[in-house]
Amino acid sequence: MKLIVAIVQDQDRSTLADALLEAGLRTTQLKSTGSFLRAGNITFLIGVEDNQVTPTLQLIEENCKSREQYIASPASYDVNLEITTAFPVEVEIGGAVVFVLPIESYHRF
Repeated sequence: MKLIVAIVQDQDRSTLADALLEAGLRTTQLKSTGSFLRAGNITFLIGVEDNQVTPTLQLIEENCKSREQYIASPASYDVNLEITTAFPVEVEIGGAVVFVLPIESYHRF
């Protein structure tokens, strides 16, 4: 048995949750926040049998697409503040960060 921990952006939450439910997979969802963009994420905890890992990873990949977004650049404190202006920086957001962990035992009460 494996525990799949998938961290996805809020925008992909409902699409992924629906796909996992349709596939008969039970999940626990935890709200989380990314440290770089300080954006909302959802962490899915998904317990699966070993033979379900690959199809579950495919579902996550199909439903969590990365996309480009512009954010204001962070302020720089080593230059004169009179000439410092924030300018947009393109960053890639979305997609999923996934960990697959072995489970020694599973209990449901």
